[in-house]
Amino acid sequence: MSATIRVADVFRKHWREYDRTNSVDPQAVNAVRHILQCRTAELGGHLYQCKGCGSEVPVYNSCLDRHCPTCQTVRKLEWLEARQAELLPVQYFHTVFTLPHQANPLVDCNRELLLNELFHTSSWVLQSFAADPQWRLEGSIGFIAMLHTWNQLIGKHFHMHCIVPGGVWRENTNEWVSCRTNYLFKKSSLADAFRNRYCKRLRALHRQGKLSFTGPAARLADQTQWNAFITELENISWAVWPKPTAGNPSQALDYLGRYTHRVAISDHRILKFQDGNVTFSWRDRSDDNKLKTRQIPAKEFIKRFLYHILPQGFQKIRYYGWLSPTKKKKILPLIRNALNVPEPVTQPREETTAERILRLTGVNVSKCPCCGKPKLAYVAEIPRNHTRAPP
Repeated sequence: MSATIRVADVFRKHWREYDRTNSVDPQAVNAVRHILQCRTAELGGHLYQCKGCGSEVPVYNSCLDRHCPTCQTVRKLEWLEARQAELLPVQYFHTVFTLPHQANPLVDCNRELLLNELFHTSSWVLQSFAADPQWRLEGSIGFIAMLHTWNQLIGKHFHMHCIVPGGVWRENTNEWVSCRTNYLFKKSSLADAFRNRYCKRLRALHRQGKLSFTGPAARLADQTQWNAFITELENISWAVWPKPTAGNPSQALDYLGRYTHRVAISDHRILKFQDGNVTFSWRDRSDDNKLKTRQIPAKEFIKRFLYHILPQGFQKIRYYGWLSPTKKKKILPLIRNALNVPEPVTQPREETTAERILRLTGVNVSKCPCCGKPKLAYVAEIPRNHTRAPP
């Protein structure tokens, strides 16, 4: 069976040339450096020895960069474990807000500003609908939102995944009101409100002189071109999809976990890397979600991957309403009480790193890769930049 091809392998072979011939944002350069160092001697680690066969096994440290495909599994599981205490015994909804591709050139030259607006607009729409008597709930809503900037071909596709408990909290009466089963809000109404609100914000930002116009968006600096652009956005259909999650709340959370710590492309999707080309798998949503393959030059692969590295400090997962950090400690206990749900009991865990990884992933890292027996014993720390090669 052939060894797994990693995103880092593509960068390791082609990054120097790409960096030399292209202008790369310092934040992206930093992320690439982390990806190249991840689980190598450059980051140091720990040396183990098998009590059975005597083999020495170095285990190198992870880079923990949020853009590194290798580092996301354990971080995702830790995040899901922390969210378990916030689950409620209600129907959950996975709601996706998507910016139309016509807006991509403008987002390109105003990424942080307009991606923040995507968060704000999605939140505004959901909270407005929750408070509107038309939808029968009339209360405050809580939800988690996470940003993705890519599609299956690693192209530009700006969209927001929201996991929404199906109900609202009425603070004035200390009452929980559940939504109708399998129905949160009307899809077309959400889409219209999302489009109208985001376009209104674009008009305001333009009027305030806060938008930049470079590259393909340079034409929008002309008022006539801008008017035509914003009118087009206001007259096309925008995509919002409120879908009930299957199963119980824990399954809903596991479903959400598919999206929380994803990067533009995972290592397991890379099928072949040779002759300067990368072949990867992708699912064609327009063709019954069929699994297909695509081959692109390594330089193009790097270009696409780098595009999805977010600005430093930009929060890609955010919490709103009564799930926000400032409100959940007060309101969640009240909601549990209204639903007659006991407070979650969390016991502090005293465990080794190996025990923690086994609990979260099911992988026993104490097994010797040479003899297969769980007899690895810690020997010493490996300092950074140690030159010892793996056995």
